[in-house]
Amino acid sequence: MDLPALLPIALNAAREACQVILEVYTSGDFQAEAKGDQSPVTRADKLAHAVIAGHLAPTGLFVLSEEGKEMPYDTRKDLPYFWMVDPLDGTKEFLKRNGEFTVNIAIIHQQRPVLGVVAVPVTGDVYYAVEGHGAFRAREGKAEALARRTPVTLDQPRLRVVASRSYMNAETKDFVDALEAPSLLSKGSSLKFMLLAEGAADVYPRYAPTMEWDTAAPHAILHETGLRILQAGQEHELVYNKPSLLNPSFLVL
Repeated sequence: MDLPALLPIALNAAREACQVILEVYTSGDFQAEAKGDQSPVTRADKLAHAVIAGHLAPTGLFVLSEEGKEMPYDTRKDLPYFWMVDPLDGTKEFLKRNGEFTVNIAIIHQQRPVLGVVAVPVTGDVYYAVEGHGAFRAREGKAEALARRTPVTLDQPRLRVVASRSYMNAETKDFVDALEAPSLLSKGSSLKFMLLAEGAADVYPRYAPTMEWDTAAPHAILHETGLRILQAGQEHELVYNKPSLLNPSFLVL
C-alpha cells in the first residue's frame, strides 16, 4: 500500500470537511440531536462525513466513520487496510462554541494506525503523519516537522498533564494527585493529543470512554514523535479493529 500517495487525499478531505463545519459553526444552525448512546450529533457532523466519504471513496478502501454505516466484525476483521474517520471530533465542544474540535482521518493496518490527519477548523492547523515518514504540522501554508519527544517518567516533578474539559473523573484526579507538582492543561477533542505532539504537554491519562475513531488519527501522529498510547496499567499500546470499537482506559506518555 502506497500510504504517502494516500496522504494528499486525506488532507484534501479534512480541509474541505473543515470548511463545511465552519459554515455550520458560523451559521448557528446546528440541528443538534441525540444518538442512541445519547451522544450529540449535528448537521456539521453529517455534512463533514459526506464530504470525507466522497473524497475517500475513489481509493477503494472501506470507510469506517462514526457517522457512517457499520460493518460487522466478521467482515471488517479481514480488511488489510481501511479508513477510520471521526468527521467532527468534539461535538460537545462544537456546541459550546469554544473552537476545540477537530476532523480526524486515519488508515488502519494490522490493528494499528499507519496514517493520520487531524485538522482544526477554527485555526486552520493540520497535523499529519505516515508511518516511518515523521509527523508534521501545517500552519498558515507552511509545513513544519514535529520533533521527536524526549522520554519522561511519572516520578519527574512538574509534569504537564492533559485532562479533558468534559471528563475530569475520580480516576484522573487520583492520577494527577499522585504526581509531584504537576501543572494541568485542558483541551477538547483530539487537541489534547496534539499538545503532546507539539511538546506542550508530557502526559495524558484517559479514564473515560473513547472510541477507536477518537484516537486513531492522533495515535498515528504521536507514534511518529516517539510517544506511545498505552493501555492503562499495561505496556501494550491501544489496538484497533477490535470486536468492540470502544477503547480501554489509556495513558499517553
